[in-house]
Amino acid sequence: MSSAKKPEHPIPYGRQDINADDLAAVVAALQGDFLTQGPAIAQFEAEFAAWCGSRYAVAVSNGTAALHLCTLALGVQPGEKVITTPITFAASANCVRYCGGEVVFADIDPATALLDIEAVRSLLDAAPAGTYKGVIPVDFAGNPVNLEAYRALADQHGLWIIEDACHAPGGAFTDSKGNKQRCGNGQFADLAIFSFHPVKHIATGEGGMITTNNPELYEKLLMLRTHGITRDPARMHENHGGWYHEMQTLGYNYRITDFQCALGSSQLKRADAGLARRRAIAARYDAAFSGSKVGTLQTTAGADHAYHLYVILSTDRKGLYDYLREAGIFAQVHYIPCHTHPYYRGLGHQPGDHPRSEAYYSQCLSLPMYPTLTEEEQAYVIEKVLAFHA
Repeated sequence: MSSAKKPEHPIPYGRQDINADDLAAVVAALQGDFLTQGPAIAQFEAEFAAWCGSRYAVAVSNGTAALHLCTLALGVQPGEKVITTPITFAASANCVRYCGGEVVFADIDPATALLDIEAVRSLLDAAPAGTYKGVIPVDFAGNPVNLEAYRALADQHGLWIIEDACHAPGGAFTDSKGNKQRCGNGQFADLAIFSFHPVKHIATGEGGMITTNNPELYEKLLMLRTHGITRDPARMHENHGGWYHEMQTLGYNYRITDFQCALGSSQLKRADAGLARRRAIAARYDAAFSGSKVGTLQTTAGADHAYHLYVILSTDRKGLYDYLREAGIFAQVHYIPCHTHPYYRGLGHQPGDHPRSEAYYSQCLSLPMYPTLTEEEQAYVIEKVLAFHA
């Protein structure tokens, strides 16, 4: 490989892409009649639902709010147990704690870093019926979980499923009939959530989305998103006039703004192009690291990976991280296992509980992965990673 030129500016692991169309969409929203609770929100919801194939979509203030609303809508109660993976952002677990539920972690499949369904099955089979209420699989790095398999297991044990698809908009797995099932399409999960943080595929600054095919959950989400208040005369206990509304449950202000949704709609128009570019970048990394000392994760068989992250594995991760940073490459670690954080240790979780997750954490590093990463920048990243492992 020829020597690549060091970029003038540091290369982050991820970044947003804002173009002239995005700016025009936001300005139009700002100049319109609504800054919040206006038509741009419903438009973005409808477009997003159509894109991922779900019946309903509910836009909210961020991905964490989306997770919290899901656990509220599903009725998680204090002390109820929910299973998730240690290799995720803490919000995937925290949403259970917000409702007073108990988080139970199951270890990962070391080949993919996804929640290991056999580890989940072992937990369920070893416990009395009704011990667990739900499971939150995560489409880690953009690699889709096989939700058909999880649905069969969940039905066997009476569980609900929240798909954390924050990393995988546009990703898909292949079901047992050979059909592609897009992340968040609602065919197998009760609810799915997405994030529109700047490093994600679609950016709104902050923002999130919940998708579902369940009309009852959809109605609950709409109410919980806005303080538990309804203005629907068909749902109210009384009606004093056109101004009247009722708070019927304890909800939250998890609304998103119109100008954020205008940006989301604009970004959605080129989401497929962004996915194609991410996959091309991943293919170039794959080719460069094939046969080298650099380890990589496997993709689920038959899956369309969405590549929010491109994760490599190094036996000297700290050395590689520091080496790349000095070279102007700001790689990142995803993630510190949730069960090792002080908060979860305080709840009884301990290092050593999930050895495969901890082994993965000791080696993982996310390389730059975003659609505007140039070929020259990627060549430089590849050259430095290979040079470190030479």
